Amino acid sequence: MPCADPGSDIPARLDRLPWSRWHWRMVGALGAAWVFDGLEVTLAGSLGAVLTRPGTLGLTAAQIGAAGSLYVAGAVLGALLFGRMADRLGRKRLFLATLAIYMTATLATAFSPNFIYFATCRWATGLGIGGEYAAINSAIDELVPARVRGRVNLAVNGCFWLGAALGAGLSLPLLDERLLPPDLGWRLAFGAGAVLALVILRVRRDVPESPRWLLARGRAAQAERIVQDIEAQVRRERGSLPPAAAGRIAYRSART
Repeated sequence: MPCADPGSDIPARLDRLPWSRWHWRMVGALGAAWVFDGLEVTLAGSLGAVLTRPGTLGLTAAQIGAAGSLYVAGAVLGALLFGRMADRLGRKRLFLATLAIYMTATLATAFSPNFIYFATCRWATGLGIGGEYAAINSAIDELVPARVRGRVNLAVNGCFWLGAALGAGLSLPLLDERLLPPDLGWRLAFGAGAVLALVILRVRRDVPESPRWLLARGRAAQAERIVQDIEAQVRRERGSLPPAAAGRIAYRSART
C-alpha cells in the first residue's frame, strides 16, 4: 500500500550544488548513449554498400533496408519496455543493463554469418539503445541541478553528432581495402562500438542510484547516504556549499 512520506530536503540539496567534476563525470558516463546511437546510425549507413558485396554478407538492398528498420523498431520497443522497468527497478540497474545489451548485441553483429543473424543483432542493438534513452534521461534529470537541467539535456542529446563524427572517422580506415580486407573491416567497425561501450560500462558503475527515485520507493536512508557522499565530493573541490532552499518535499512512496 502507498504510504505518505514525511518529506525530505534531498531534492533541494541536490539542486543547490554548484557544477563540479562530479557532475561532469556523471553526464559523461550517462550521455554516452547518444554517442552510441550516432555511431551505430553512421556505421550502418557507411557499411551498407560493403555488406552487399559477395565477399562479405552479400545482402540485397532490401535486406539492408529491413535491418535498418529492425534497428529502429528495437529502439522504440526498448524505450517503451525499459522506461517502465526503470521506474520499477531503478535507474542504475537499467542503465547498466541497457548498456550491456547494446555492447553484447553490437559485438555479436561483428560475427554475423548471414542476414537473419545480422538482422536479429541489429534489432537487439536498437533495443539496447532505446532502453538507454529511457533510463538515461531519467537519471540525468534527477542528478543534475534544476537550474542547468535544460542546457545539460540539450548538450547531452547533441552528443549524437559526436557519435556520427566518430562513426564517419572510423569508417575511413576500416573500410579502406588498402589497409584491411573488406570482410574484416566491417566486422571491426561494429566491434569498435563494443569496445567503447566496455570503457563506458566501467565508468558507469560508479554512477549512484538516483536519490529521488530512492525517496519515491521509501528508501530514504539509502538516498541520504548517497547525497552525503555527493556533497562531500563537491565540497572537496569547491571548498563550501551554498545553503539549500528551506522546506521539505513530501513523497508518496510505494514500497516493493
